[in-house]
Amino acid sequence: MRNDPLSHGLWEKTAPPAPTTSPLHGENSTDVAIVGGGYTGLSAALHLAEAGVSVTLLEAEEMGFGGSGRNVGLVNAGMWVMPDDLPAILGAAHGERLLTLLGEAPSVVFDLVRRHGIECEAEHRGTLHCAVGAAGARQLEERARQWAARGAPVRLLDAAETAAKLGTAAYTASLLDERAGTIQPLGYARGLAAAAIKAGARLHSGSRVTRAEETGGGWRIFTGTGSLTASTVIVATNAYTSSPWRQVREELVHLPYFNFATPPLPDAVRRRILPERQGAWDTRQILTSFRWDRSGRFIFGSVGALKGAGLAIHRAWAERAMARLFPDLKGAGFEAGWYGQIGMTDNHLPKFHRFGRNAFGFSGYNGRGIGPGTVFGQALARLAMGSLSEAELPLPVTEAVAQPLRAAREGFYRFGAEAAHLARIIV
Repeated sequence: MRNDPLSHGLWEKTAPPAPTTSPLHGENSTDVAIVGGGYTGLSAALHLAEAGVSVTLLEAEEMGFGGSGRNVGLVNAGMWVMPDDLPAILGAAHGERLLTLLGEAPSVVFDLVRRHGIECEAEHRGTLHCAVGAAGARQLEERARQWAARGAPVRLLDAAETAAKLGTAAYTASLLDERAGTIQPLGYARGLAAAAIKAGARLHSGSRVTRAEETGGGWRIFTGTGSLTASTVIVATNAYTSSPWRQVREELVHLPYFNFATPPLPDAVRRRILPERQGAWDTRQILTSFRWDRSGRFIFGSVGALKGAGLAIHRAWAERAMARLFPDLKGAGFEAGWYGQIGMTDNHLPKFHRFGRNAFGFSGYNGRGIGPGTVFGQALARLAMGSLSEAELPLPVTEAVAQPLRAAREGFYRFGAEAAHLARIIV
């Protein structure tokens, strides 16, 4: 996309072709307008179209251009926040409702994949959260206890069990979550787009929204080449938000995240490392993630931006760190590298906002976009249709509030990750 191999990397090389879309031209009308062609917007478009609602989606670039086409591809349940903390932060009603919805989110994703025949290398085999040291093990033990108390199929593995699952003895424990799995994330976004179009939704790429005005009967939205009137607007732009809802961007601190992918590796190596094909990540603050794709490429990632000095620093760190964890991968090299931005909120939980009469949206997925984006899109579709009330949503209505020192914090994340990875290369 944009002829930049560092934007979507391996995912663009291996995803099925995107469905044909074109910019919005002229004057148009629809019942529901959706702004943003990521998981949330595409899921909302699909569910609205399946219900027979007239829906039009506007995407500034291409479907899946933002975080939906760049992430690691881990389909996880829940959020980074501990389960028991959600009711304490959001209140009992919203907290438990959000836990239930996000706990079921992976099953919704994999059901959509099956139902619509989406080609996205879906592997419903669980994920492994890997403990670094005794502190990491204690953290995972508590997380396992809290999810198990809610009946979730999670299991804490000891060091030996973890080594057998991963192919490395570097971790002291791990949490196996059988609800979770992996996908090819851009393939999933494109598959949702194709399913939405087939159901009757109108999708327009290259249609950046420049202005939105409330009218007597709803909204009028303007792009560079056309306009769209709608009774309801769903704002689904998240970390890549620009005008006219700039307040969403100002509420989010960007955390950069990169991935590198090896060339396809021999079957013998694939049998020794993550032999059951779970996706994995660890408990470090500057975390490491790793997984396979279906063609045998090993995907290794962490916090950081692949631009400026960061490209060389993070690549050198990834080569060394990957080989230290998995000696079989020493010298494997990388055929692709890419990065994107995660939108972090002040409390590491998503937000629900109203932007005027009949205009609303969720944002702030904090690195957990696949499952939440899918089920939040479904919820927004139901809200737009009137089959779900605002009182029944998994989050309360809040005002979008700009985070203090946002630019400085984003610089700290970017350059702090470079400094941390450079130190690990030197030591």
